[in-house]
Amino acid sequence: MTSTAATLVETLEDLGVEYVFGYPGGRVIELFEAVPDADIDLVRPRDEREASVMAEMYGRLTGAPGVLTGQGPWIGSIGMIGQMEARLASSPMVVLTEASERGEYSTLAPYQQARGDYGGFSLPDILDGVSKEWWFPRTPVETIRSTQLAFKHAVAGRPGPTAVVLDGNAITADVPQEQTPPFWDAAAQARTWNAAPTASDVASAVEVLESAERPVIIAGNGVHAAQAYDELAAVAEAYDCAVVTSYLGKSTYPETDERAAGVIGSFGHEGANRVVSEADTLLVVGCRLNPMDTNWQAPEFIRPDEQTIVHADIDTRNAGWVYPADVGLIGDAAESLAVLAEAGSGGSSNGWALERAAEAREWFDAPECADDSAPIKPQRAAKAIQSVVDEDTIVTADSGNNRFWLLYYLQTPAVRTYFGSGGVGGMGWANPAAVSAALATDDETDVIAVAGDGGFSMTMNSVETAVEYGVAPTFVILNDTSLGMVRQMQHADGDIAGVEFHDTDFVGIAEAFGAVGKRVTEPGELAGVLESAKAADVPHVIDVRIDREEDMAATLSSSFYESVGGLHE
Repeated sequence: MTSTAATLVETLEDLGVEYVFGYPGGRVIELFEAVPDADIDLVRPRDEREASVMAEMYGRLTGAPGVLTGQGPWIGSIGMIGQMEARLASSPMVVLTEASERGEYSTLAPYQQARGDYGGFSLPDILDGVSKEWWFPRTPVETIRSTQLAFKHAVAGRPGPTAVVLDGNAITADVPQEQTPPFWDAAAQARTWNAAPTASDVASAVEVLESAERPVIIAGNGVHAAQAYDELAAVAEAYDCAVVTSYLGKSTYPETDERAAGVIGSFGHEGANRVVSEADTLLVVGCRLNPMDTNWQAPEFIRPDEQTIVHADIDTRNAGWVYPADVGLIGDAAESLAVLAEAGSGGSSNGWALERAAEAREWFDAPECADDSAPIKPQRAAKAIQSVVDEDTIVTADSGNNRFWLLYYLQTPAVRTYFGSGGVGGMGWANPAAVSAALATDDETDVIAVAGDGGFSMTMNSVETAVEYGVAPTFVILNDTSLGMVRQMQHADGDIAGVEFHDTDFVGIAEAFGAVGKRVTEPGELAGVLESAKAADVPHVIDVRIDREEDMAATLSSSFYESVGGLHE
């Protein structure tokens, strides 16, 4: 007979798993013991938080579930940041964890018990609040079957995180030779099929789009999830549409293209927001239209009583959720866009889309983008980063002011060149996400992580992980020695407690990790330093000293957002 742990690792191999991101502890040690015998690489960062983000980014980038593993108490606490991001950013993830069960002592609440008995805490309850589905198998057969189903449900419909709690005999015992009921071939059990919209709904959508005079596509993260980039471009061309994106949808469409109009939302491009407001027809694809995307439903922004809305989403609950939709297309974004492109004979070509998109793209620039003063303007820093981003470069953007400066002034030249922390939006996301992206692309894609000094500090151990695993992302710190976004939210006189930081020697930290550290204080030096870092085969940490007085919200707030008071983050 074969041990359950060994069979479980064989199952992961059968499902095409390349990497397991995790930290050993508890009952997952059995799993870790079996991994070296498999054709699977274990990536062990310094804690479960970073491992969870790495797994989330792997799933977001590849479309295959990222695998996170570790001891239950820590997967259910510090390891939650990546799981929450996966749930809200629709990234496929499978979590293999445990409840630190201690056999017959479990009813006496032993140390670290997470089964949910009296005296312990309930890991299943924690997982239930975040995961799409979770399993707590009781036997070896259930363990294998649960793992297969976890992979299936992680990608079925709207992608997201699933979890299996490995404990007791369900992981330590051998798999019986005769299984009742049996578990099946892993690939066959985990197989899924894409949903597609109905023919009648497609016909209605085609009729609407063909009759539109000012059609605009709002592309969201669902286009990334389906990797429906070619299909999106085909529909934009077929129906003569301008294309805007949500924040999570940034780089689903090249922002240098003649139809691109920028990113919508509270701190999105003013030009993109105006284009949406002027549209007579909106094709919303893979975007649920959350409040930040819709300028907190500013009444003059999207107007369902005046505009025709076609809403395409994989989840029937999302179509028409925020605004009533005239037509719903329920299915995978690639399927919906493909049939739209094929079914339509094309819309009217009156020049409106190209003209308005060209005007909207002017908002990617500002005088500050060429400012030579020091400290460096964040707008100038964003343009320096843009200067080294090509179609083979990925930027991972952290939470905070830095991501909005990048949203506004980094004009992506190709699809899949920008990913941001925008599901739950946790600080510290960019660093481990960059390491994961470098691993997932075999370090053949250049990766640039951008964070503030606060976010970088949270997960700067990722620099050491990059060194250890032989990948070379560039880590850029937009450093204002503070929690800039929170500090700038203070409108009354006086200071907010807890927003100022000690001036940390990030160059010294980088070198201690085995990376290269650079501090940049002059704007003219930044592009050259970035070019050198990008070309290097070791990680670089670039500490960019930015002007802390450049107020992000005051500079970038949409006029539509201001119209509802600008009271929301």
